[in-house]
This record gives sequence, structure tokens and C-alpha cells, in this order.
Amino acid sequence: MTLKRLGLIILTLVAILFAGSSLLGSWEEPQFQSRLELYQTNIVLQAASWKLPNDNKDLKPLQDALLGVKPVESATEQYQQTRQSAQTNLEKAKKQLAQLQSQPATTPTTPKSQSEYPPVSNTSSELQQQQLQQSLKGLQKLIAELDLHLGILQANQGKTQTALKTWSQLQQQSDINSEFDKVAAVLAGLWSDPPRILPNAERPIQNNLKGWFRYTALDKLYQLQQRQDASAELETIQQETAEQALLKLAVIGTIPALTAFFGVGLVIFLIGQRLVKGKTSLLAQNSDVRWSTPWDGETILQVFVVGFFLMGQIIVPLAIQLLPIPRPTQNVRIQALYVLISYLLVAFGALSVLYLSIKRFFPLPQNWFRFRLQGSWFLWGLGGYCVALPIVVVVSLINQQLWQGQGGSNPLLQLALESQDTVALAIFFSTAAIAAPIFEELLFRGFLLPSLTRYLSVWGSILASGFLFAVAHLSLSEILPLFALGIVLGVVYTRSRNLLAPMLLHSLWNSGTLLSLFVLGSSGQ
Repeated sequence: MTLKRLGLIILTLVAILFAGSSLLGSWEEPQFQSRLELYQTNIVLQAASWKLPNDNKDLKPLQDALLGVKPVESATEQYQQTRQSAQTNLEKAKKQLAQLQSQPATTPTTPKSQSEYPPVSNTSSELQQQQLQQSLKGLQKLIAELDLHLGILQANQGKTQTALKTWSQLQQQSDINSEFDKVAAVLAGLWSDPPRILPNAERPIQNNLKGWFRYTALDKLYQLQQRQDASAELETIQQETAEQALLKLAVIGTIPALTAFFGVGLVIFLIGQRLVKGKTSLLAQNSDVRWSTPWDGETILQVFVVGFFLMGQIIVPLAIQLLPIPRPTQNVRIQALYVLISYLLVAFGALSVLYLSIKRFFPLPQNWFRFRLQGSWFLWGLGGYCVALPIVVVVSLINQQLWQGQGGSNPLLQLALESQDTVALAIFFSTAAIAAPIFEELLFRGFLLPSLTRYLSVWGSILASGFLFAVAHLSLSEILPLFALGIVLGVVYTRSRNLLAPMLLHSLWNSGTLLSLFVLGSSGQ
């Protein structure tokens, strides 16, 4: 055994241990989906305030289809579920912090990583304690916000005593933010019997509540103060906001729904054509044609272990610490720039290792890393996106039931949701919709999938490369949805034999996700 092969075996074992540790570490982390659902719930509440023009009953079925029959009741249930999940995560975080504090300060731990957000290398137990303490503060703040909102939802449904109890329990918490304490006191006063209007009651509402919750609380305040002009102005603003919310719901709901509907029809057509036409159908095109692969498994391991793992998880994270970028920072533009620079460095490092690993096999056989502007690649990419949407949505729904809000998520999604900075969003878009499709499709579909056909069938290579693509994101809750997406990407590439097709599909997928996050995030401003 050569020294190179021995080193590669050791690095492979380290990479497997690291990936396994990171996946297990994501077990306790909350899914991003729960926060995303809250944003969508808030925009539904805003849209529910829309009054039909001239009591036009013809629009009522459309409104019910977009908002549901009982939007306030549905929102209350969603907030209660999120509150329960946050409380569970808070207890887990407290337990983890207590365990860390009982260990020696020098105990090493393994950091959590995401493919689009390369981590710093090993962190100390002390630093992890600080991160857990920050997480505790974040969860405590989230629970306080949820209780404020829950109380308003309960009061809106006539459950005044339940609402007063919710706000009273919030005020009794020792770790509550003083601003939240003021808001809870103001809200409790407004809905008390008889009502109490505290001095400067409007300011805490304006500063700490948003959207439907702010309008509901202000409407109650203005009615008690008998400020008819303020109430009329508030109603006008609320109707304008409700119309905008309806438009946003149409964008993030109707367009994907129509795309998914077309995708289902396309799946039925393709399967039917496969059954009728057999090997002459679109799905059978190139389905059994393997690539001629001049290298062996050692080269495959070298590219992924040295290029993807070593570069992405050790070398680049260490190198990026030398860049003059302040960390941590609250500036979302700097965070977005950090993500983009990190990703570009990882991509450059991995692709450099790929090039050096296969350089001696040049010129490559036909069909390797093929980019052709001519042909039907655009239709394959667009059609693949339409097919992937309903498949991944169904898998995601099943996945949510399996993980019950746990399993971690990509932090880039959270940043994109909460950022309404145009420059930051442009940088996020460059990372997710341009850099990621090019790099990941070159690596997973351009290199890995064809290389695996030396040992597996085309379908076996699609499944194996799709699974590794999902695992590479190092988040347990995302494995099944990304595996499904990876399979569709693999089918599109093996049939089209043009990397532009899966790159287009990947870019459309990430662009659609970012657009939805931007629209949902703007509703909370």
C-alpha cells in the first residue's frame, strides 16, 4: 500500500466521522420550516383583514381558497405548536449547557456545518457554551414574542381571560425583555374589564408588534381613546396592507401550485409514454448508456475527500479567518459577503483538486463535462423543475412528520428570510442561484455520477450521487427532500447529457426558494 493511498484512507475515515458527527449534531437543532410557516401565517392574517369590495360575494370563494375558512383559528393553532416546539428546544438547550458546564473547559467539540456556509474548525467547549447561551436568549425572546402574539389571537376570538392569563404569565418570567413586559402590560390593560390605558400605550405597540398584530392592538387602543380619525386612517392602511398580502400569497402560492400541477401532468405523460413507447420514450433516452470512465475509485475519493472535505471543512475555513471581515457581525451585508467568499473559495479549491486529479487523463472521452447551447437542454431543465416541485413537496411533508420540527436547516435560508436589504439579497442570490448550481452540478452530476457508472448501473449512479448530494448538506432534516431533488437532477442529466440542463433546474429551484423567502420576509416588516 502506497503512502498516498494510506493517507487517503485515513482522510476518508475522518470525513465519514465528521459527516456523521455533524448529522447527529443537527438532530437537536430546530428546522427552519417552523419559522417559515410562522411568516406565512402572519401574511395570511394580514390578508384576512381585506374587506370584499361592495360586499362582492363572488370573490369570497377565492379569498377562502387563499386564506382558509378560519384563518385566525388556524393561526392560533400554528402559534401554539411553534410555542410548544420552542419550549422543548429551550429545555434541551438548558440541559446541553448544564452538561457542558460540568465538563472540563478544554473538552473539544465538533462544530455544525452547512455546505453553503463553511464553518470554522474545531471550537472549544467554552465557545460552544457561549453559542448555547446565545441560543437560549434567542429562544427566550422567541417564546416571549409568541406569547404576545398568542394573547392577541386569543383576545380576537373572544377568549379574553385566556389572553390575560397568557400575558400575565409572560410578565412573571424573570428573563423577559423589559420592552416585552411593557407591551404585555399595555395589552392586558386594553383587554381588561374595565379597560386600563397606560401612559404612552401606543409607543410599545408600534415598536414591538408588526403586521396584523400591530393593527389589532392599535385598533383596540384607538376605539377606547375614541380617536375616530386615527381609527379611519388605520383602517385605510390595513386595507392597503391586506391587498398587498393577498398579492404576495398569490405569488408564493398560486405560481408554485400551477407549476406543481403542470409537473404532475408531465410525470403522468412521461410514465405513460415510457409504458407505450418503451426504449424510444424520453425517459428511456440514454437511460442505459454509461460513461467511459478512465479513472478508478481512488480518484473519486481523492476529489471528494481532499477537494470537497479537506478544502471545504478545514483549509478554506482556516484561510478565511485571515480575511479582514469582522466576525461575528450583525451587518447582513457582511454576513452575505462572508457566505459568498467562503463558497467561492470552497468551489475553487474543490474544482482545482478535480482538475489536477483528472488532468493526466486528458483528452477525456466523449460526453464528459459537456456544455452545449444547442439542443433541448432548456426544456429538460425547465421540465425537470416542474417535475421536481410536486415530488419534493410531498417528500417534505412526509419529512416534517418524521422529524417534528427538528433536524436542523441551512442557515443561509434564515439569513435570506430575515434580510430585506437589497444588496445583501443580491449577494445571497449570487451564491444560491449562480455559484451553487455551477459548482455542485459540476461536482455531483458532472464528475461523481458519470464516475460511478464504472461500478454501478446508470440508475444506481443516480441514486448514489443523489444521496451523497443530500448528505453533503450535513442536515438530517434535509436529507430526504434533497435526495429527491438529487434524483431528479440525475435523471435530467443522464437523459440530456448536457450539464446546462441540471444547472438550470438547480438555479430555478434555488431562485424560487429565495423569491418565496423574500416575499414572506417582506410581510413581517
